[in-house]
Parts: sequence; structure tokens; C-alpha cells
Amino acid sequence: MEMKDIRALQTAEIEAKLDEARTEQFKLRFQFRGGQLTDYTRLAAGRRTIARLLTVLRERELAAQLAAKGEQA
Repeated sequence: MEMKDIRALQTAEIEAKLDEARTEQFKLRFQFRGGQLTDYTRLAAGRRTIARLLTVLRERELAAQLAAKGEQA
């Protein structure tokens, strides 16, 4: 999932995707430890997806804080 696609989503949708990505990462780790995982690149791709989702959520959080500060001034 690309950043422009993530930024187009609503915050609630991003949080849902984040939950899904974390669940998938959890399952992949179990498969890796059990020796069942054949495509190891999915582990790294999952971490990157989680990082992208968290980045957009943080950007929105900071933007909201700046908007709140601007209203107070």
C-alpha cells in the first residue's frame, strides 16, 4: 500500500488497516518460527506497511495539535 493510498483513507479506516496488518504480522512470525513461512519478504513488507500507517496517523495527530494551537492564539 502506497502513502498516497493511505492518506486518502479516513482515520478510522487507517486504524482498521493497522489492526489487520498487526494481526497478519503476528501470524507471519508464528509461521516463521514454525518453519512454515516460505516467503520471508512478507515479514519486511508487513513491517513497512505498519510503519507507513503509523506515520500517517502521527502526521494527522500533529496537524490536529497545530490546528488546536492556532485556534488558541
